Amino acid sequence: MRLLLVEDDNHVAAALSAVLARHGFDVTHARSGEEALQALVPESAGFGVVLLDLGLPDQDGYEVCGKIRKRTSTPVIMVTARADVRSRIHGLNLGADDYVVKPYDTGELLARIHAVSRRTVHEEPSAGGEDALHLGSVRIELPTRQVSVDGATIQLTRKEFDLLALLAQRPGVVFRREQIISEVWRTSWEGTGRTLEVHVASLRAKLRMPALIETVRGVGYRLVAPAA
Repeated sequence: MRLLLVEDDNHVAAALSAVLARHGFDVTHARSGEEALQALVPESAGFGVVLLDLGLPDQDGYEVCGKIRKRTSTPVIMVTARADVRSRIHGLNLGADDYVVKPYDTGELLARIHAVSRRTVHEEPSAGGEDALHLGSVRIELPTRQVSVDGATIQLTRKEFDLLALLAQRPGVVFRREQIISEVWRTSWEGTGRTLEVHVASLRAKLRMPALIETVRGVGYRLVAPAA
């Protein structure tokens, strides 16, 4: 897999590139946001993942993430020292697929890279063969991966849509955390659990329906269908 590493510290980049190379990655190193954006044009450059450090010398890392998402669908993993949920949600809202908090374990980083690279690009229709799901004022278009509330389109990231579509296909049914992680992230790695929590929080905020996704303590989540 080709991987774009966006990191301004040459020593950190060299050490990480060596580790990634030993695990079969073909690493391209960009030292700034502008270098990263240039490397991603055209999208046929063929990168499987972008590993984006937020501490860049020329541009704010969040801004770079937003620009990357506008020009390519390549998965983006943010690397940040900010551990608070608000910062993570902000990154996800800009289109990041995942995040790693410094200092991180190399095994954790590799697991997250493999998890986002295994994502499903096209979702299959629901079991009932429906093309759209209606939940009160919420409409979920499965073929086009569009979500709207009261007719207004809501911009969701890939994983946010995957999570919402999964829960919405069986309203009221409790999905175990392990099941959600397996179906949405295509992994059984336990560290993805925190990512799930952040995606749920982001969905609640974007849809402006805090009660839409209910937390079932010790088990998982379920979607509570709103009144029509």
